[in-house]
Amino acid sequence: MREIFAGMPWWVKWIAVPVVAIVVFGGLIATVVGFLVGLLFKALIFVVIVGGLIYVVRKFMSSSSSSSDRRDW
Repeated sequence: MREIFAGMPWWVKWIAVPVVAIVVFGGLIATVVGFLVGLLFKALIFVVIVGGLIYVVRKFMSSSSSSSDRRDW
């Protein structure tokens, strides 16, 4: 493979080959990147919802325990 590229000009190695690779595999690359971004977004939404649920439950438990403590007085 090196012998093939050895006789080629620099612009073929550094411009033409990457452009051809992007044209050929561009759809696949876009699909993979889109999938990863979507997965990251869903994971972020999951973390936010679980964190909010934990916050609400702790807030509710702390307010209900403090009101039961007042009843004990």
